[in-house]
Amino acid sequence: MPSPELPPLPALTRAEGDFVDSFLQVVDLLGRISPARGSDTYSALRAAQALPAQATALRDALTAMHTRGETELHSATLVRALRVLDGERRAGRVALPPEVTE
Repeated sequence: MPSPELPPLPALTRAEGDFVDSFLQVVDLLGRISPARGSDTYSALRAAQALPAQATALRDALTAMHTRGETELHSATLVRALRVLDGERRAGRVALPPEVTE
């Protein structure tokens, strides 16, 4: 059976695309660092070491948006892009898992 086709990404400026990509990379790293999700210190350490560079890329994307006069974050459009790029699952790795009651 063919896999379902993903909806297309909404139209984004280059800076908005960089913002979404950098945001998701930061989220992925935080998911690897999360003590509730991680499995070993080495992978968490590697993710923590990569985090400053990704935070800088995120800052640079937002700076470019601001410099170009993009003063608003168009949340609805950015949320659509995040959903297409599996942002909900990726961000879920940062959250605490549901509490297990015995």
